[in-house]
Amino acid sequence: MWFAGLAPMAAAVRSGALRTGLHLERGMKVGLFGGSFNPAHEGHRHVAETARMRLGLDCVIWLVSPQNPLKSRADTAPLHQRIAEVRAFVGPKDIVSDFETHIHATYTLDTLRALKARYPGVNFVWIMGGDSLASFHRWRGWVQIMHMVPVAVVSRPGALLNARLSPAAKRFARFRRPERAGHILPCAEAPAWSYLKGPLHSHSSTAIRAQRLNPKSR
Repeated sequence: MWFAGLAPMAAAVRSGALRTGLHLERGMKVGLFGGSFNPAHEGHRHVAETARMRLGLDCVIWLVSPQNPLKSRADTAPLHQRIAEVRAFVGPKDIVSDFETHIHATYTLDTLRALKARYPGVNFVWIMGGDSLASFHRWRGWVQIMHMVPVAVVSRPGALLNARLSPAAKRFARFRRPERAGHILPCAEAPAWSYLKGPLHSHSSTAIRAQRLNPKSR
């Protein structure tokens, strides 16, 4: 089945398997947190947990992409390794998924179309860090994405100014919802987005990769 990459966290992640049969019901509020996670780190956990708590989500699906089209393939660890490393950072109700691999999706736009078609009535909200909002206009179909699902942007170190001045923030400025209304964002009609501020977490995948290549620099 084409949605085989989705798995209930409690069983599949602990066993190391990604099984079929995700059960999502109409009315659920589900966060979609996509990325290469190369590698996953505490900053990713912070973004997911902030969105889950502030938006009142039933769960967060970590969509581990086969390859980010904006990043070098040579610098990207194998998918199985990245999935294994993600497992250390997900919450007890979260889901780890290689869904995009199973549907041969390269772009978030295609992933969202597939999920919305498979699970009508589920309130999906896209989750990203503030650093991703700064470059969001480089994503294929970014305007369409904003019209497909609400978007929650979680603050990241050094990204506030760039995020606020980004083409996406400017173009959709009138659709920004107050941070205090985050709990209704997942059920809002798109386009709708909120910027969630809070304690910042300084971990980054780029820095971790550099440390792995040069351990003496730690």
